[in-house]
Amino acid sequence: MTQPRTGVLGAFLWAASMLPAPAAAAGTIESTYTPLDLDTCEIAAAPEAPEDGAVFRCEGLHGMDVRVAEGDLRMFVSYGPSAERQTVANQTIPVFNTIGKTLEWRLDDGAPFATILRYRWDSDNGEGSTLVVTKIGATDACHVAYVQATGNATANALAREIADGQARGFSCGRDKPRTYGADGKQID
Repeated sequence: MTQPRTGVLGAFLWAASMLPAPAAAAGTIESTYTPLDLDTCEIAAAPEAPEDGAVFRCEGLHGMDVRVAEGDLRMFVSYGPSAERQTVANQTIPVFNTIGKTLEWRLDDGAPFATILRYRWDSDNGEGSTLVVTKIGATDACHVAYVQATGNATANALAREIADGQARGFSCGRDKPRTYGADGKQID
C-alpha cells in the first residue's frame, strides 16, 4: 500500500485553500436610456427676455434631476440636487448647439457613473453632431470627452469605451476633456 504524498505540492494546496476567496470582479457595466425632451420638462427659470434661454428641470434615471440651461444659443446639462454648482453646469461645446432627446446612462452594478449625450451643432463650417461623455460623481460632474459623431460609424462604441475606461478616475478639478475626431483618434 502506498502512502499519499504530502510534500511541497500538498502543503501549497493546503495553504491555498486557507486563503480568503478572491474579491469579486468589477461590477456589470451596462447602458440604460431616459428621454430628455424639453417639451415635457418643468421650466425651472423662465427667460427674462425672449432672446434669453430658460432653465429646465427634467427627470433622469431613478428620479435624478437633469438640469438643462440655455445660454448664447448653447446648451448646458448638469445633474442632481446641486446641478447648478457643478463644473458641468458651465461646460458645453463651443459652437451653437442643441441637445438630443435621449440621454444614455452608463451604470456599474446599477449605479450611474457617466452619461453620453448627443449635441447637434451648427457653425460657419457646417453642421454635425458630437457625443459628450460626462462623469457623474458623488460631488461633481464634468465633461470627460467629446467624440465627433458626424462621419464616425463607431462614435457610440467609442463614447462608451471612454466612459467606461476614463470617467470614474477623471478629476473634474484637474483633468481636461479630450477630443476625438471622425476617425476615432484623439486630436488634442
